[in-house]
Amino acid sequence: MVSNNNKTRGYALGLVLVASVTLSACGGGSSETPSAPSVQAMSDAAVAGEALFNDQSLSASGQQSCATCHVKSRAFTADPAVDKGLPVPLGGVNMDEPGFRNAPSLMYAAFTPAFSLADGAASGGFFRDGRASTLAAQAIQPFVIPFEMANADAAEVVSRLKNSPDTLRLYMKAFATDSFSDPNQTLTNMGAAIAAYETEDVEEFEPFTSKFDAYVDGKVKLSDRELNGLALFNNPGKGNCTSCHPSVHQEFSSRALFTDFSYDNIGIPRNWNIPANAANPTNPINGTPLKYMPAAVNVPNDAEYTYYDMGICGPFVSDPQDAGARPDLARLIPSCGQFKVPTLRNIALTAPYFHNGAFPEIHEAVEWYITRDINNNTGNNPTPVPAGPGGNPYQAVGTFFTAADGTPDLYQYNDLPVIYDANVNAGEVPYTAPAIAGGNGPTMTAQEIDDLVLFLCTLTDGFDPNNPSAYNVPAQCQPISSPSL
Repeated sequence: MVSNNNKTRGYALGLVLVASVTLSACGGGSSETPSAPSVQAMSDAAVAGEALFNDQSLSASGQQSCATCHVKSRAFTADPAVDKGLPVPLGGVNMDEPGFRNAPSLMYAAFTPAFSLADGAASGGFFRDGRASTLAAQAIQPFVIPFEMANADAAEVVSRLKNSPDTLRLYMKAFATDSFSDPNQTLTNMGAAIAAYETEDVEEFEPFTSKFDAYVDGKVKLSDRELNGLALFNNPGKGNCTSCHPSVHQEFSSRALFTDFSYDNIGIPRNWNIPANAANPTNPINGTPLKYMPAAVNVPNDAEYTYYDMGICGPFVSDPQDAGARPDLARLIPSCGQFKVPTLRNIALTAPYFHNGAFPEIHEAVEWYITRDINNNTGNNPTPVPAGPGGNPYQAVGTFFTAADGTPDLYQYNDLPVIYDANVNAGEVPYTAPAIAGGNGPTMTAQEIDDLVLFLCTLTDGFDPNNPSAYNVPAQCQPISSPSL
């Protein structure tokens, strides 16, 4: 916990001393040479924010803080080992209530533009569905969510703050005029402070110290395989990753953020390790029914399953206290199944992947991308391919889209009601039909997948071009033996 504001930090977007964070708008790409962030001392609000971020006593359990679900060593994402192997964090009064989504990384989140909707296309906003208007608005909501920090209301949060002397002292230094007469205002101030910390502490949240950054700066060379991976990443006929994860900087940053902050529905498989996805949602820790299941939104009566997380169109809605939040988009049916495109920076540290943590490691996620529609899900695949030779080379059962028992599900895109199949992105590489349907089959070989992963691993922060041997390369960055394609 920080006791003063003499730590040297850099500004990412400027000081955040009020309840909202002003962020830059989305813009086009550029290949100009990036500039290094300036370095200054953190504001009093940011110093208080760091204390608030790490203070477990502010939760109903006394065991959870922001840092519990956003672990620094994992690029500020959750640690499944702490959450008993679940792809979603545990929280609640007794730290035994599972959430609904994989916790996103907070690194580089301060660059996120405000939510916008133009011609039906969404962009920006906070949380995976953009329902919070600012970084500050996002920061305060977990304090009162029953399966997270689980305080009953803002008044309970403020009561806990008053009983945390070190954090309270830093808070009062930043917000000296707060009389605590309005708990909602105090909670708003707390959100502003946390946002200031996540914005100003460049060394932790926006360091831009990856091997890729050193390469862009001309301080190191990428290996031949890493360079091939970068070429595959940018190639519109191979990985085509750059269509949503630009590898050159855009207007909201002087360096590439590897996200365009758009929304996409890519038909991710249902993750049966999320308790809410079960036929009878039950807490796997204590065996009791989940009492906080959200009401179904846009789920047809004849859908295969009862609960679906459809991202931007539901079931989660904006906080009524968030005056600048986006409107309810439940009626925007073409958006059902869309989630915000995440940054790929530090991707090697942020497993499991996607909003539902469907894949535990990078290779598997890429294998799914390039063989998504080569499957034996007969319900909605017009050209199903049987398992075995000629079928999906990465899944013995013939598909990534499986039922709870591990057998092929009736439908592909099984984490979305089949009525919304048309919402799934099927019109661009690497999503290709199997060869028997006139497609080209997988756009990359197993060797090329290895090379792409090696490039993705260069996006991990902490590389020192003057001491490259000290680079702590994540274990999953090693090439693996894959099927021959």
